[in-house]
Amino acid sequence: MEAVIVGIVAALFAIVLVLSSVKIVPQARARLVERLGRYHRTLNAGLSLVIPFIDRLTPRIDLREQVVSFPPQPVITEDNLVVSIDSVIYFQVTDPKAATYEIANYLTGIEQLTVTTLRNVIGSMDLEETLTSRDSINAQLRGVLDEATGKWGIRVNRVEIKAIEPPHSVQESMEKQMRAERDRRAAILTAEGEKQAAILTAEGAKTAEILRAEGDAQAAVLRAQGESEAIKKVVEAIHEAKPDSHVLAYQYLQTLPEIAQGTANKVWVIPSEFSGQVAHLADALRPPTTPAP
Repeated sequence: MEAVIVGIVAALFAIVLVLSSVKIVPQARARLVERLGRYHRTLNAGLSLVIPFIDRLTPRIDLREQVVSFPPQPVITEDNLVVSIDSVIYFQVTDPKAATYEIANYLTGIEQLTVTTLRNVIGSMDLEETLTSRDSINAQLRGVLDEATGKWGIRVNRVEIKAIEPPHSVQESMEKQMRAERDRRAAILTAEGEKQAAILTAEGAKTAEILRAEGDAQAAVLRAQGESEAIKKVVEAIHEAKPDSHVLAYQYLQTLPEIAQGTANKVWVIPSEFSGQVAHLADALRPPTTPAP
């Protein structure tokens, strides 16, 4: 009976020993093996065997890219203004051994290094340059952090400045300045628009007057040409008809009443040749005389 119990206990111990010696590391993770308190090797993703009670495993280390957002930090600019800067860092552990043994807490180290680097970089810029130089600030931060964290087994991939907030009084002054600038631009655009409208109106009036004058000139020319053609046709008709003096006198008498019908005619002047024409007409109307036998 005792032998059976001993056998069961030995089997259980063997099972526990085997289970404790088999370690599975997930993908994109790593664990360090310390044998008798000293670093022995690094366990990568997959199945690994360790010696129970002799080897000790450290906590898992995430090898994926990590994103850390640090709280806003007050930083003094070159023109002695305090701005609050909120930053985000993208980093990745490339050497689990260095990240474990070279620094106690690499997250805290990255945060403090970011704060000091920000103060050095922003301290050499004024407020306006700080607000317009985010790319330059990001590049300088990334260069300093990547160089400093390289010995910790960490690679800094990106550094982004999320927000730069100047003091409230400065924000109000900037808003007033921007509002004044917008009003100035609006006034300039309005004046330019009115100027262009006046120019276009004047050009339109000028073009209309020119076209009207050209139209009147062309109409006068056409009217004169028409009257000339009419006179030519009348003259040609008279020449073709070959009228004698009696017909002309009769036509002259018919025209005189039309001249007298004008409302503006206050005085009717009888031409001097009127008597001669009447005489011709009288001669034409007088019956012919027969000669005496």
